[in-house]
Parts: sequence; C-alpha cells; structure tokens
Amino acid sequence: MKRISLLISVFLLIICCTTEYIPRNIDAIEIETFKMEGTSIRAIITLDENNVAYAGSDGSFGFKTDKGISLHTQNIKYQDSIAPNFRSLAFNGTDYFALSIANPALLYKISEDEYSLVYKEEHAKVFYDSMHFFDDNIHGIAVGDPTENCASIILTDDAGKTWKKLSCESLPKFEEGEAFFAASNTNIKTMGSTVWIASGGTKARVLKSDDFGQTWQIFETPFIQGNRPQGIYAMDFADKNNGIIIGGDYSKPLENKANKAITKDGGKTWVLVADNQNPNYKSCVQYVPNTNGKEVFAVGKTGVSFSNDGGVSWKDVSDESYYSIQFVDKNTAWLSGDEKIGKLILK
Repeated sequence: MKRISLLISVFLLIICCTTEYIPRNIDAIEIETFKMEGTSIRAIITLDENNVAYAGSDGSFGFKTDKGISLHTQNIKYQDSIAPNFRSLAFNGTDYFALSIANPALLYKISEDEYSLVYKEEHAKVFYDSMHFFDDNIHGIAVGDPTENCASIILTDDAGKTWKKLSCESLPKFEEGEAFFAASNTNIKTMGSTVWIASGGTKARVLKSDDFGQTWQIFETPFIQGNRPQGIYAMDFADKNNGIIIGGDYSKPLENKANKAITKDGGKTWVLVADNQNPNYKSCVQYVPNTNGKEVFAVGKTGVSFSNDGGVSWKDVSDESYYSIQFVDKNTAWLSGDEKIGKLILK
C-alpha cells in the first residue's frame, strides 16, 4: 500500500510540476506567395507542409505544392457555361466537396479526376457561405443565408452522397437582415459531434448543435451588429469550452470596435477582447495547433495579426492581405487570397 501511495504521489507531483506551454513572441512573419491568376480563393484545406487543396471563384479546384506547382486542377462548369463561384470546400478523408455561393447553389463531389453534382438548390435568395465535415467524416454540414426566416442548413449522414436541407421548424428564427459571411469558409467550426456557426448583419449570434446538427441553440454576443456588413466573419475553438470569434465591419475595415470576443463556456457567453485595439476587420481566425489555445492568428484584407495570450492582446505582424489561414502544425500554415496562395513557416 505504501508503494502504491508513493507512486500516486510521484505521479501527482509530475502532473503539478509539468511546465505550462510558453507561447512564442512573434513580431513579424514572412509569407511565400504563389500566384493564382484569374481566381479568388477563400476556401482551402491543408494536407501537409507540402500540399494544399483549394477551390476558387472561377470554378477551379486543385492542389498547390510548396514548389508553386498546381496539380490535378479542374475547371468545373455547370451546363457547360456557368463557372461556379466556390467559397466552401470540405474533405471527408476520401472525397472533396466544393459548394458555390449563389443561385443556383451547386455542391460538387470531387474524386480524383471526376466530379459530380450531388446537391442543387434554386431560390432567389440562396447564398451558401461555408461547409465542413465532422470528425467522423460521415456527417457533414453546409450553411447559407436565409431563404425563409431561418438559416439555410443542409446535412449529410452518408459521407456526402446525399444532402438534405433542414426545415425552419427545427431551427432558431432569424431576424430580418441576419445572415452569414462567405469570407473564408471559417464561420463554421466542428468538433466531435458539436458544431458552432457564427452570424452577422442585424444580429451577430452563435448557433450551436451537439448532435450533428439535428437540434440547435442560439446565443447572443456583444459583437458589433446592426448593419449588413457588420458581424462575425470567422470563429475557431481550441477545445469544447474555449473559442474565439472575429470580424468587424467590412465597409469600414480600419475600425476595431467590438470585433473580437472569446468564450470559456462552449459558446454560451462571449466577452469582448482588445476592444478599440487592433486587429481591425479580419475574415479568418485560427488557433495554432499544440499551443494550448495561447497562440492565435487572424488574417484579412488589412493584414495579419498574432496573439500569444489566447486573443486578449495582439500584434500586427504583416500587412499582406489574405482571406484565410489554415495550419498544418505548430510551425506551418497555408493562406489564400485574391489570385494567390501563401505559405507561412514559423521559426
């Protein structure tokens, strides 16, 4: 018994004395840029430090390497004439799915060198903003602006073979002018069976489901809201409790009032951080992996910002304009923007 007690004491001592992660101090970064002529890229999926998948505004889909080489590119056309404007891209471990924004909304399954249309929605108000699969790669979700008095949400439970739109009867009601932003494919975050979605416009709120999108709650935020360009443009979660939202006013990108907030209770309540301090308008925010939620990057047309205290305070580290950033690991990230893809390596 004494030996067991001693082992337990040593184990507890090791846990208590484990060194907490010390975040890095980053004052400036360098981004290697690869030109992508003729397309605006807001949706990317990082594969590894050498490759990234992308979907563009001209119906293009493909892979970019860190040597600047484009691989397996496809230029998808609808009815041989319409180039879908892709701003959403998802991957289920086997196949890619690219979703266009406006009427008609077109969702394509892309496998190797083939693609097929798996969902189409026609409506004067249709506009899809982002899409992700859950961790099981079987359940997936895409979100769009309201065509009625609720969010447009489509779900799959068969790895993307079929998709079905939820009825407004099972969703929280939206206020007139409340919608989403198709800025970076990051106003959705999935984790386990949980999904969060961030809105903007006349209201800036967070929707949450713990059962793959079947039932929903909606939570208020102190974020800037009231006008259509205002609201939450992106979100991320370090774990099921700790998350961050970012955005602002797209029409006034230099303003930094009420455009950053964090939660410590899984999205139920939100507290503003760095209010009236930089960063200003941003379209994407991401926690750096394996930094205990300490290191955060945010990108937008006003540049790149970095926080090493979970988003409480920030530094502007680059004036380069990008829409989205996605990390491969603690030291490597890919970025996307207007006619370009970037690669960031942190020392």
